[in-house]
Amino acid sequence: MNKEKIAIMTDSCCDVPKELAEQYHIYVLPMKIVYRDREYLDGVEISPQEVYENLSKEIPTTSLPSGAMIHQVFDQIKKDGYEKVIAVTLSSQLSGTNNMLHLITQDIEDLEVYILDSKNIAIAAGFHAIQAARYREAGDDFPTICQKLEQDVDRSKVFFVVETLEYLQKGGRIGLVASLFGNALNLKPVISCNEKGVYYTVAKVRGRKQSISRTMELALKYAEGHKRINLAVCHGGCEETVKAVEEYMKEHLRDHELFVSGQISPSLGVHTGPGLIGIGIEILDD
Repeated sequence: MNKEKIAIMTDSCCDVPKELAEQYHIYVLPMKIVYRDREYLDGVEISPQEVYENLSKEIPTTSLPSGAMIHQVFDQIKKDGYEKVIAVTLSSQLSGTNNMLHLITQDIEDLEVYILDSKNIAIAAGFHAIQAARYREAGDDFPTICQKLEQDVDRSKVFFVVETLEYLQKGGRIGLVASLFGNALNLKPVISCNEKGVYYTVAKVRGRKQSISRTMELALKYAEGHKRINLAVCHGGCEETVKAVEEYMKEHLRDHELFVSGQISPSLGVHTGPGLIGIGIEILDD
C-alpha cells in the first residue's frame, strides 16, 4: 500500500542490496570515487574489486553525489508520481550527504521530504531504508513512518574489523578509533558507530582470527534477548573468509526476518581497504 505516494531514497554507502532496492523501489544516490584522471559513480561504474585491485597504484578519494545528480533523482521521483520522500543517509558525522540533502531540499518544490540521519554506516544504515519501505507497504502514513524511523535509529548497529587501519587513517575516517594500534603488534580493533555516529573502538583484539570471533560475539550479544531481528554479514574482498561467518551467524540467529550478505560499496572499500568483515543487526521487537 502506498496511498500517500511515498518514495524512499538512500545513498550508496548505506549498502541496500540491489535486489532489495529494486523490490522496494528505493532510489539510490551514488557517491563518487575520484581518481586523478577520472571519476566513477559508486557501484554503478566501478566495482569493489576494481577499487581493491588498484589500491597499490592509487588510493582514490570519495565525494558526495553532485547537486545536479540529487536534483535529477528528485525530478525522477516527481515524474514517477510521488508526493513525499523519506531519505535515509549514512551518519552525518562520516559524510556531508545528509547536510547536502537538507540544503538542496530547501529549493525542492512539490515534494515533502523527511531526511533521516541514520548515525550509522553501511547496512546498519541501509536497514532503515528497507524498514521504511516495509512500513510503507504495511500502510503506515508518512508521519508514522518518520516517527518509527526516529525511534529505530538506536536499534541498528554494525560491528566490523579491517585488515589494517591505514585506509581509515588516510581517509580521515578514523573517528575515535585509537590510531596507535600498530601492525607490529597485530592489534585489530572491533569498530562500530557510537550514538553520535562516529567510529569508535568496541573491543581491542590481537590477531585476525580472534578479531573476527570477537566481532561475532559482540553481534550476538547485541541481538541477545530479541526475537525479531534483521541480520547482515558483509565483507570487503574476502568471500572465502566471510562464508564461515555467515554460517555461524545464521545458525545462532535463526529467527532473523531478513538476511543480507555481500560486499560493501566501492566507496566504503576506499576507506576500509580489502579484508573487512562486518556484521549488522537491527532489532525489530521491543
